[in-house]
Amino acid sequence: MSTIIIDVMPKRELLDPAGKAVHRALQQDGHSDIAAVRIGKRFELTIDGDVTEAHLEKARALADDLLSNGVIEDVVAIRVEDTP
Repeated sequence: MSTIIIDVMPKRELLDPAGKAVHRALQQDGHSDIAAVRIGKRFELTIDGDVTEAHLEKARALADDLLSNGVIEDVVAIRVEDTP
């Protein structure tokens, strides 16, 4: 089995209030070396067998059409990981 990982993040030009809240909490906890935090989404699609190009094409289409909102989010990565 293999897993297709899809990472979705808010567009850089948009505010990320949840990321800012986490950043403030980290700063208050003494982690002053952390400059910023952004929070996104990770989707894991488990495939029986090896991932083919057809699987990746379907994952790209799902990422663009269903798993992300193109107005406020970017699909930043699609990759394959072997499932132990």
